[in-house]
Amino acid sequence: MGTPVNHRLAAAASSDQQSWLGALVDWSVSLMDTIGPVGVGLAIAFENIFPPIPSEAILPAAGFAAHQGAFGVVPAIAWATVGSVVGALALYLIGMLVGIHRLRWLFDKIPLLRADDIDKTVAWFTRHGSAAVFFGRFLPIFRSLISIPAGVVRMPIWRFLLYTALGSLIWNTAFILIGWVLGSAWHVVEDYMGIAQNVVIVVVAALVIWFVVTRIRALRR
Repeated sequence: MGTPVNHRLAAAASSDQQSWLGALVDWSVSLMDTIGPVGVGLAIAFENIFPPIPSEAILPAAGFAAHQGAFGVVPAIAWATVGSVVGALALYLIGMLVGIHRLRWLFDKIPLLRADDIDKTVAWFTRHGSAAVFFGRFLPIFRSLISIPAGVVRMPIWRFLLYTALGSLIWNTAFILIGWVLGSAWHVVEDYMGIAQNVVIVVVAALVIWFVVTRIRALRR
């Protein structure tokens, strides 16, 4: 049975979310309710593998639970970071299994894409992979997906884990502390981060359109 603190946490989450996304947040809250900070780690690991689950909701909720005395801030941050690394490692291994040669074959079969697109991406990631993994942890959606190309190019695993852990530690600490400071108003973070996520989606969509238009023009020449 959950504590009164976590019943209030679950009530806040349920009242603010009325969708499948809300159900996932509620599930994350129930994990914290049942197994404490370890639940934070499990929820964040799942969030890394399944990007639609927003860590921007899970982490402030953990901060609020810590503020109410359900568990400590430091264990919450530690387990969240462990969960981030475990989830990222799973996607890294998927990238390794796919590999460069399979991607080159796939790109040759998809209209508007070419095998040398993979070669250019690999060359870029070889030069800037460490920065991409580190700073990618601060971008919605990309914070999960960045692990896949790292695995595809077989970035040294110690380097991948190091920069993933550092970036995740900063991200997790910031949002857990925000939740701790905001208290029962922790869920307002989602509104602001939702805007940021929409901006990222718009930028990505614009880049995709630019790529398609550019590639079509090149093919017509």
